[in-house]
Amino acid sequence: MTTDRSQSNPHISVIVPAFNESSAITSTVENIANQLATLSPHWDIVVIDDGSRDKTADIVRGLPAYLRTTLVRFSRNFGKEYAITAGLEYASGDIVICMDADGQHSPALISEMLEKWRAGYDMVYAVRQNRHIESGFKRWGSKLFYEIMTLGERITIPRDAGDFRLMNRNVVNALRKLPERNRFMKGMYAWVGYKSIGIPYTPLPRSHGVSTFSRLKLIQLAWTGITSFSVIPLRLASAVGGLLALLAFIYGIWVILEKMFFHESIPGWPTVVASLMFFSGVQLLFIGILGEYIARIYDEVKGRPPYIVAEVSASYQGKESQL
Repeated sequence: MTTDRSQSNPHISVIVPAFNESSAITSTVENIANQLATLSPHWDIVVIDDGSRDKTADIVRGLPAYLRTTLVRFSRNFGKEYAITAGLEYASGDIVICMDADGQHSPALISEMLEKWRAGYDMVYAVRQNRHIESGFKRWGSKLFYEIMTLGERITIPRDAGDFRLMNRNVVNALRKLPERNRFMKGMYAWVGYKSIGIPYTPLPRSHGVSTFSRLKLIQLAWTGITSFSVIPLRLASAVGGLLALLAFIYGIWVILEKMFFHESIPGWPTVVASLMFFSGVQLLFIGILGEYIARIYDEVKGRPPYIVAEVSASYQGKESQL
């Protein structure tokens, strides 16, 4: 690719993770393709079927050649973070753009992202402007998550920035070198650095169906992000342990002084039992947090692949570079 981005016609690859999106995938791919055709003569779309149980894979296989679509089908459902990882591996473009399969990411923003890229930015991410339509659980949970992630860490994850983003090839190559299996892509985007900028966007209504990303999956994703890019839970365990030990020491001194100078009776079994239950619960809680980190180490050292590809098929011929 030429160094003068303003005069180049880059090959643009769009990766689209999809899970049970048979009702929306055709319109999503068509809208993306129509936009890409106006921006560059060199482009393609990579759909990663994340173990869908509907006909998503069959529909993608049957898309017409002019949509320039490649299907990468997983052997089972591995999760969106791994689908994005596979997309980065199979995308061949000088520029790679990640977009959702539900049609909420507007293809019209691609031209604005491309303008920022031509201005010298290596990564352009879309920042959600309005979260009022979301549930209170998601709004407050998101706020709490970003507050935790900003406590004493070396990287800054942009607030309300999702996976809808443009990445230059050097960013993609850097992400592909990261070996961890427990992947939190928003943190990894921030960790690799490079010259980045955000642009505002408002998600479009879903073209079909409802989101399959449940509250439980959101909590699991947030916990993966916290334990992958932050040691705050471990530091919190140390701080709480130290505080409780100090309080217990002060209370012990008080009991001794009270007995020696005021001849008060030492509190009986109810106080002792309640204290033991409280301290035992705190200990078990933080042992569990420590166990989470150890479990992630265990996952990494096993060395299993993060995902398994069952099929790769292209709906068109004459691709400019071999996947």
